[in-house]
Amino acid sequence: GSIVTATDLACQSFIESGLAKIDSSINFLGEEMSSQDKLNCLNNKERSFWCLDPLDGNTNFATSFSGFAISLALIQNGTPALACTYDPLSRELFSAQAGTGAFLNGKRIYCSQEDELPNSVGFVDFKRLERNTASHFATDRIFRSQRNIGSCALEWAWLATGRAQFIIHGGEKLWDFAAGSLLASEAGCCVGNFSGQPLFPSNSLSSPILATCNPNLQEKLKLHLS
Repeated sequence: GSIVTATDLACQSFIESGLAKIDSSINFLGEEMSSQDKLNCLNNKERSFWCLDPLDGNTNFATSFSGFAISLALIQNGTPALACTYDPLSRELFSAQAGTGAFLNGKRIYCSQEDELPNSVGFVDFKRLERNTASHFATDRIFRSQRNIGSCALEWAWLATGRAQFIIHGGEKLWDFAAGSLLASEAGCCVGNFSGQPLFPSNSLSSPILATCNPNLQEKLKLHLS
């Protein structure tokens, strides 16, 4: 269901060029590169690299549906060190640096304090879940409500600032979660895969995602994903 637009390619080219001017020694991994080039970058353990999604939410963008963003992370020693997600329509800039917190337009943000699953709203991508699991989450009254806005980058950013309580996704790409996972963790979220294992370091370009605003929700949702 993914598409590529001319804006995708233009954004990636523009940002890659700008980053190279800042520090040409840092490698670059962009969504619109070939799979082999991405893997070569990921597996080069001796070099830091920028990880960019130049336009996350392509279908929204192409159909004039609000909900898309630019997402950028700096990966150092196998884990995100810096993160930036920008929503150009709302002019919201989410940023984080490892160990220093997460911010929205320069103001510190924190995740939701809700710890009861029946009161929680989550971002759930049914399309990439195993059929029985997707049916369970769609039909059983596990949580209060769910959303899927078509932009992983914004879902991570909104989780970080308390607009939802969890994310469940059967397989996000590295450029989908590199920046967002740092934003969420710096805002106080529990971030990992379906088993609760950390997303970094990794040699894979994709991973299932279970991110919650607290350990209690993480443990409860893990039971439904097992």
